[in-house]
Amino acid sequence: MNITHLPLNAIRAFLVSAKHLNFTKAAVELCVTQAAVSQQVKALEAQLGVSLFIRQSRGLNLTEEGMMLLPVVNGAFDHLSDALEMLAQGIHREVVSVGVVGTFAVNWLLPRLADFQARYPLIDLRISTNNNTADPVAEGLDYLIRFGKGSWHATEATKLFPAPFTVLCQPLIGQAMSSPRDVLNYTLLRSYHPDEWQLWLDEAKVAVPKAKLSAIVFDSSISMIEAAIQGYGVALAPPAMFERQLAEEKLVQPFEIYLHKGAYWLTKLHGQQETQAQLQFKAWLLEQTGEGRGTLG
Repeated sequence: MNITHLPLNAIRAFLVSAKHLNFTKAAVELCVTQAAVSQQVKALEAQLGVSLFIRQSRGLNLTEEGMMLLPVVNGAFDHLSDALEMLAQGIHREVVSVGVVGTFAVNWLLPRLADFQARYPLIDLRISTNNNTADPVAEGLDYLIRFGKGSWHATEATKLFPAPFTVLCQPLIGQAMSSPRDVLNYTLLRSYHPDEWQLWLDEAKVAVPKAKLSAIVFDSSISMIEAAIQGYGVALAPPAMFERQLAEEKLVQPFEIYLHKGAYWLTKLHGQQETQAQLQFKAWLLEQTGEGRGTLG
């Protein structure tokens, strides 16, 4: 139905009639005649081509179609009422939509959201997670938080912080390893990038034929780290994303050897004008990271 032809008076008559299951009581609430309410509901039924009420001598009952429509209409009027009340009070809510790498969202952003909500109660964050790929235009995203080198087509990137990779494992395995070569005694847990372990071993000065590296591959660092906690092997991941698990000693970092693959960045499309709410989220995010303010475009 075209929104310009919505019969709002008739929809309101339906809503109040459904609340009372009585046209006369609905008329009293709406300050119109019983006949007017009945005519408005009939007009709505004719426009929709369905019956919304079963008329009985002692009142009304909703049809299946009426029961389906009622919560939708009720919710819409509630939202409208809330919005009008906020406008009347000079209150204006804004929405910021952010696409976030899943690991960052769960392990870094989520523990800090209470602070953002307390400081900016009139900004609603809408967060969608991804595996480092998303289309901001198709998905209606204001920002994307990504991991990489900071260079994406037609994108302005603001650095949040670097996130070098190193070995993470459960404490018993960590205690059993005395040198980087000892990781080869365990199953290597990694993401879908096949060269990660070879590059870390090169950093550690451990020579090993690539063909001898057996691994379990995960599409999520979160599930990979859970496998490491359960003792299925040793993981290669950024410790900055797993501070809680390290603090709780579910994980340990046995070596100070790092593979520098990139950083986390806050990105937006070139030429995109930022709203006040978006700028506040961006400033809060940079304050929380405490890192450089470098921007690439």
